[in-house]
Amino acid sequence: MMDWTDRHCRYFLRLLSRHTLLYTEMVTTGALLHNDAERFLRHDVSEHPLALQLGGSDPAALAACAKLAEAAGYDEVNLNVGCPSDRVQNNMIGACLMGHPGLVADCVKAMIDAVQIPVTVKHRIGINGRDSYAQLCDFVGQVRDAGCTSFTVHARIAILEGLSPKENREVPPLRYDVAAQLKQDFPDLELVLNGGIKTLEACHLHLQTFDGVMLGREAYHNPYLLAEVDQQLFDSQAPVISRSEVMARLMPYLVAHVEAGGAIHHITRHILGLGQGFPGARRFRQLLSADIHKAAAPLQVVEQAAQLLQGR
Repeated sequence: MMDWTDRHCRYFLRLLSRHTLLYTEMVTTGALLHNDAERFLRHDVSEHPLALQLGGSDPAALAACAKLAEAAGYDEVNLNVGCPSDRVQNNMIGACLMGHPGLVADCVKAMIDAVQIPVTVKHRIGINGRDSYAQLCDFVGQVRDAGCTSFTVHARIAILEGLSPKENREVPPLRYDVAAQLKQDFPDLELVLNGGIKTLEACHLHLQTFDGVMLGREAYHNPYLLAEVDQQLFDSQAPVISRSEVMARLMPYLVAHVEAGGAIHHITRHILGLGQGFPGARRFRQLLSADIHKAAAPLQVVEQAAQLLQGR
C-alpha cells in the first residue's frame, strides 16, 4: 500500500469506520532515520487506532524507528515481511526476510525491548524455495519465541523472481487452508487473515476461524465497504454513515489543507472509490480525476461532485 494509505487517505477512511485498525503505508527505516521523519509520522488524532508499518532488517534501526513511532503516539508497530517487490528485496526488506527467520526474530526482539506498544508481523505463507508448511511453522515459531504474539498472514506465497508485485497478488493461489492450519497449530497466537477478501460476508466467514481480517486494496478501491464494518463486526449501534455525510465531514479538512498550501489532489485522489454503485458515480469520478485539474476553482469542482452524493 505504498503511496496509498498516507495520512490523507487514513483521515478519509476513519470517517467511514470508527473502530477499524488503520495501517500506514510501509515506511523504511532509512526514510525515518535519514530523511524527514516528521513527514512520515505525521497523523491526525482522529486516525487512531493506528499502526505504523515498518520495512527494514537491521534490529538496531528498527528499534530506533519503533521508539519514534511510540513517541509520535502510534498504537502499534508492524514489521512488513510480505512485500515482494525487487526494490525492497535489494535492501533486505519485505518477503525475502521469510528466508531468514532468525534475523526477523532478532528484529522483533529488538523492537519489543525498545517500546511498550505492541509489535506485530505481517508475512506470507512462504516464498519460492521456502514454501513448505514445516518452514512456515519454523518461521512463525522463531518469531513467536522472540516475543511476537500477533501475525497477519497473507495467504499466498511470494515468488521473488519473475513476478511483479501486482502478479504476486494474483498468480500464486490463495491458500486459506494453510493459514487455518497455522491458527490450529498456534492457537495462542493472534492470527489475522489477509488476501483476496472483498466483502463483509467473507469477513464474517473468516472470523469463524481467525482472530481478525485485513482488507487492503479492496478497502481503497471500494472504501464505502467500510461504512458498515462498525455495525457488522464491532456491534456498534451508531447509524451507517452516508456517502454524502462522509463528504460533508471531509470538506473542512480538505479546505484547511488547500488553505495551508497543499495540493487538492493529495486528498481527492483517495476518494475516487466513493463513486461506485449509483447513478452519477462515473461523473463523480470524472470530476475528481480529470475536471478538477483543469478548473480555476477546484474546490467548486469538489462541491459539484459532493452534490452527486446527495441522498446516497
